[in-house]
Amino acid sequence: MEPIILKADPQQEYFFDEGCFILELSNTPADADVSIARARVKPGVTTHLHRLQGVVERYVLLSGTGRVHIGDLAPQMVTAGDVVIIPPQCPQQITNIGEDDLVFLAICSPRFTSAIYERLA
Repeated sequence: MEPIILKADPQQEYFFDEGCFILELSNTPADADVSIARARVKPGVTTHLHRLQGVVERYVLLSGTGRVHIGDLAPQMVTAGDVVIIPPQCPQQITNIGEDDLVFLAICSPRFTSAIYERLA
C-alpha cells in the first residue's frame, strides 16, 4: 500500500436506496481492509432494516439524534460521540428522531461493497 490523502467531495454524495445519503470518504480495493462513508439521514426517516454479510460496521455519530435498532438489543437513543458496533449478519436500522439531519460515519471492515448488503424489510 502507498501513502495517499483522499479529499472529500460533497458533490459526490448520493441517495442510497436504504433511505439515507452517502458520501464515500474511503472505499477502494487498494485499502480493502476498511471503508469509511459519511451517512446522512433526514429528520423523521428510518433506514430499511438490513444486514451486512461478513462485515463489521461501526457508526460514529457526528451530529443529530437517532434511535438505533441492532440485533436483539432494545432500541437505543444515540447522539454525537456515540459509537455503535454492529457484528456481521446483525439486523440493523436507524431512525432520525431529531429536527436536524442525523450524520454519522459508517466504518466497515472489510470494506463495504454492494454485494454484502442484504435488505431485510
